Amino acid sequence: MLHDLFPRYHGRYLSLPILGSSLEGFARFLSARGYPRRLVRLHIRATRQIDERLRHRCRSIAEITHEQLRRCAPAPGRAEDDPSGSAVVRLLQAYFAEEGVLQPSKTSAEEQRLAEYGRYLTQVRGLASSTLKAHLATASQIFAFIDDQYGTSTRRRLTAQDVEAFIGRAGQRLCRTTLQHIVAHLRSVLRYLAMRGEVPVGLDSQIDTPRVYRGERLPRSLPWATVQAFLASIDRSAPIGKRDYAMFQLIANYGLRASEVVGLKLDDIRWRSGCLVVYSRKSAAPLSLPLTDAVGDSLVSYLRQGRPQQCYREVFLRHRAPAGILKPTAVTEAFQAWSRRSGLTIPFKGCHCLRHSYATHLLRQGTSLKTIGDLLGHRSTESTCVYLRLAVEDLRGVALDLPAGAFQEASL
Repeated sequence: MLHDLFPRYHGRYLSLPILGSSLEGFARFLSARGYPRRLVRLHIRATRQIDERLRHRCRSIAEITHEQLRRCAPAPGRAEDDPSGSAVVRLLQAYFAEEGVLQPSKTSAEEQRLAEYGRYLTQVRGLASSTLKAHLATASQIFAFIDDQYGTSTRRRLTAQDVEAFIGRAGQRLCRTTLQHIVAHLRSVLRYLAMRGEVPVGLDSQIDTPRVYRGERLPRSLPWATVQAFLASIDRSAPIGKRDYAMFQLIANYGLRASEVVGLKLDDIRWRSGCLVVYSRKSAAPLSLPLTDAVGDSLVSYLRQGRPQQCYREVFLRHRAPAGILKPTAVTEAFQAWSRRSGLTIPFKGCHCLRHSYATHLLRQGTSLKTIGDLLGHRSTESTCVYLRLAVEDLRGVALDLPAGAFQEASL
């Protein structure tokens, strides 16, 4: 393949001392993941600088470790000088990991500690993978903070004032709602460390949490006419438009979360029985929904004319390199892009507002709270009752009349 990419100069790349013997396979690796010819050529060219940096650290490809390859990426302040360098390093790591070439790096003490805590959260507390990632991010920060304060051997001197200092530092850059989650993660870490005898017992109960009041903010809901106009504004002439239209039809018609949309598989669409099976990322419980004509037509259009021909069971796939399945953040980015193009007044940045809009629309049509909660996958009615505050017309009907003369007294 290198001969086709560089008919005259392919020998220069094959003769590189460290990476030369792997570049033919690396080029095929990139091509198989949907990278166009132009990008494959660009990435192969970047390997010459990476090979030069590797020569200072090892003598052959058999000696390369993940850490050595990672250090070949440009420094954060110099990424503008070499924009493709970091990307090529990550791609080389993925390729070598798939081939089993790289030597395992030595695991640091912090990585071992985080791995042990991750096993505790998974095996003892049973956290989901998405929740686990957030807990480990906070755990990494608190571990670094404790080590900076006291070192690894004197953690038992940690006090409540030190923990409050950590929270105060985080509070300077986070809102109250996010900080409340950080405090919950921190309490979990402190209980874990106290159980192991590394910090004093009871620190987790001495942390004050930010006050976030129930019902403090209204659900982020759009008028139903705006939701319909947003869907109509999506250009479905291109494959990406067909994909995004089908995704937002699912959210607007069923109130799905972004994680549930990207997790939808081809087997979950039961065409003959006319239903759609969705697995909640929070409870992993299956929810069977009727397949409406609007959703079914959008899915058929995407599957027949827009979906890339790739061997994935997930319905929605990437249309740009690297090939693969979507992440929930991709749904949010698509929503933001189409919101800007639509010209509509949509003050919200995330597609979760479509889920709230769907619930509010059902409530205004007279659907019971129990039914709405079942469709949204809520475990308790309390989670669904938040939408009652958006039923303005119904709330006006239950308002009590003011006593006679109350208006005059208030004006005085």
